Formats: sequence, structure tokens, C-alpha cells
Amino acid sequence: MNIVLIGYRGSGKSVVGKLLAARLGMAFCDTDEIIVAKAGKTIREIFAVGGEPAFRLLERDAVAQAARLDNTVIAAGGGVVLDPANISALKHSAKIVWLSATAEVLYQRISADAASQHTRPNLTTAGGLEEVKRLLARRTPLYQAAADITVDADNQTPEQLAWYLSQMV
Repeated sequence: MNIVLIGYRGSGKSVVGKLLAARLGMAFCDTDEIIVAKAGKTIREIFAVGGEPAFRLLERDAVAQAARLDNTVIAAGGGVVLDPANISALKHSAKIVWLSATAEVLYQRISADAASQHTRPNLTTAGGLEEVKRLLARRTPLYQAAADITVDADNQTPEQLAWYLSQMV
């Protein structure tokens, strides 16, 4: 059985996932890391060359690979919910946890992460907080539908979230 963390970029999936995996004695996997390793390019470079469709195809393959793992905490990319095949593959072998956060908190975290800004593209022409608000509004119903558990990630540290989730699953 796996645990999959979903949520918008900046929600804490990777950081919380690593902490949760360590707490539960499970392996950790990040689908974005699988994509980057397989493509030999950053996510920004993948988008620059092939656009979002090329990235989503790589993401589908990465999700299928991750879904075959066992006893693993999986941090899924923020847009994983856009493809129903991804959720179907993950639900087959996992409990899905949505790390929910407000657009303002997400934007604040994304803005503070200099490394992420260099490796990840904007997904709309709006950019900034407006982009986060637009995409989050579109994705929220998909996150809600996919999640077995929803956790408010706004006001908790990654350590607090990992502890809380370790008690729930």
C-alpha cells in the first residue's frame, strides 16, 4: 500500500512526503523527479521544447511507474489530477492525501523558493498570484474528487503535517 500526496505546487508534497516516509519506515518517490531523470531536462526545459502536452505524457508514464511501487510515499506533481488515468492508476494501490492550501499561502511559498522558480515554468500568461488563483480554482474540484483524505496545509509546518498524517494512515 502506498500513500500519495497531491496538491498545488508549494503545498509541501515533497518535503512532507520525505518526512512522512521516514516516520513510517516507507520509501519515498517524487513523480517530478522521475520525469526529470527520464527526460534529462528540467521541467522548465521540457515545457520550453514540447509544451505542456509533452510534459503531461511524461507525467503519465512517471505516475504509472510510481503506482507499481509498494510501501512508498509518492509526491505527485501538482497537475497530476488533470488526467483521470493518473488518478485511476494511483487509487489502485494507494490512499490519496490532498495537502490543501490557499492561493495566497501557495504563492508566498512558491515565491520564496528560488530553485523552483528557475526549474518550473509559469502555466498561464497571468503569472504570479493571479495564475495560482486561476489554476487552483480549476484544480480544486479535481483534488477534492481524488482525495481520500484532505489536510489543511496552510498553518502547519511540514513536521506537524507528517506527524498528523502518520497518525491518520
